Amino acid sequence: MFDLVLKGGEVHDGSGAAPEVTDVGIKDGMIVEVGEITSDTATETIDVSGLTVSPGFIDMHTHSDFTLIADGRAESQVHQGVTTEVIGQCGISCAPVCSHGAIRQVSPWFTEKAKHRKWLGFGEYLDVLDDTELGVNVVAFVGHGTIHRAVLGDELHAGEPDDVAKMAKLVDQCMEEGAGGFSSGLEYFPGSLAAPDHLIPMVEVAAKYGRLYATHVRNRDTAYDLGFAEAMSTARQAGARLQISHIQPKFGAPSHAMEHTLEMIDIARNHDADIAFDVIPHDWNHTLMAAILPKWAQAGSIDDVLKRLADPVARERIKNNPKPMWLIVKARQWKDIILLNATENTDLVGASFEEIGRLRGVDPYDAVLDILLEEGANIMSTMWSSKSFLNSDIDLCLKQPECAVISDTVAIANDGILSNHIGSLSGYGWAARFLQYYVRDRGVLSLSEALRKITSIPAERLGLKRRGKLRKGFHADICVFDPTAITSNATARHPRRYASGIVHVLVNGTLSMRNGQRTTRNNGTVLRDFSRIAS
Repeated sequence: MFDLVLKGGEVHDGSGAAPEVTDVGIKDGMIVEVGEITSDTATETIDVSGLTVSPGFIDMHTHSDFTLIADGRAESQVHQGVTTEVIGQCGISCAPVCSHGAIRQVSPWFTEKAKHRKWLGFGEYLDVLDDTELGVNVVAFVGHGTIHRAVLGDELHAGEPDDVAKMAKLVDQCMEEGAGGFSSGLEYFPGSLAAPDHLIPMVEVAAKYGRLYATHVRNRDTAYDLGFAEAMSTARQAGARLQISHIQPKFGAPSHAMEHTLEMIDIARNHDADIAFDVIPHDWNHTLMAAILPKWAQAGSIDDVLKRLADPVARERIKNNPKPMWLIVKARQWKDIILLNATENTDLVGASFEEIGRLRGVDPYDAVLDILLEEGANIMSTMWSSKSFLNSDIDLCLKQPECAVISDTVAIANDGILSNHIGSLSGYGWAARFLQYYVRDRGVLSLSEALRKITSIPAERLGLKRRGKLRKGFHADICVFDPTAITSNATARHPRRYASGIVHVLVNGTLSMRNGQRTTRNNGTVLRDFSRIAS
């Protein structure tokens, strides 16, 4: 007796193998049959003929650490077939913290409107998350930046050996409490303070548990080779498996940077390094606007940062920063930089800073700093996006068998307390755009290989047990979609439109989307049990 049978769909098992038109039987949240089911022994049968049946999509790089606490439905993700998210990336995680008051500082997209229990330790945070009705399964990494703040607060140094030892011990505790890996964000404060010698003891802890070290490298433009080499060196010395996050070089990198980076990785692999990477399926690059500030301007509390933004002398120092995070800013290509998310300036979202500067009658760089100041306590939720990636680089990465595809976004909804938030230009449509633009429209990959990049590759890389493939004995995380109709409907001016073409989505055997409509069911869970993968 099956709880549900999906009948007659084109089944892609997630391995990259050719699809087969067949049936999928589900019982008690698990896949119990993949093959022709002739007996009429199902509580419900859904005819999915003419549709693609795939494992649910696994987004292995998001920043939904707090948005899932605020609104666990994860509407923007479920509407495009995502069934599992991996949070705690780029060195940013919501735990551990030393005080309840520190939660706000380390929580991306924090909102006072959210009602939730407080936490200190990583396990406590996971418990609060698990008490939330989740539309997706969640794996949580612990971030170096949050670990640094827990030990050193906002001090402008990476730590003495005793401090680093305390950080490593704290990472170990987080791993024991269910962290799925360790991440760093070396372009962000306070990650930018840390050298490999500071990071290696923490990365060694991830290696001890057989879990990934994921890094947003220090540089992806003029010094891209130093940035990627540092990541590989850190992982090699720690004996860890390395995941290079959103690997594509950005504005300012030489034209050969992507090809050279892949050659560097191949050489390291020839000497037994375990390295993989992922890409964002979009030529727009997004980040926190506050990341444009130099390290000294980001130190201290949010009030400290705002005081510097209001100080004319400090502001000139900020604008004269010789090495901003985005060289597109230094090049003053303001027409290719847009405001992506704001709380106090929602009327400007989608406008370029060339437009904003003209509307306000100020230099675009001053418009940037003015908006940061006006956002006040919401400064860490203020986002921008720039046309900084090359599709040719993304195409090259996608052709590499180990490349996964990610969103680098947050799970939100266009209703409820997160309705004014935006995580990225493609946050409501990253998976749909990948399957639409790179697969159906341009044929960069076959559909089978593309689905592998958002199902079994991330599952195997993360050590997820019995997820990422449509096979007997696996959890019934499933996406059913129309490959001819799947479309991202989000634009810069209208970024909150849900994707279309997704017909059914199941999370742990429960229908969270049926016939293209979201149900009220949220059957996701926090995943804490991982296969131990040898480093």
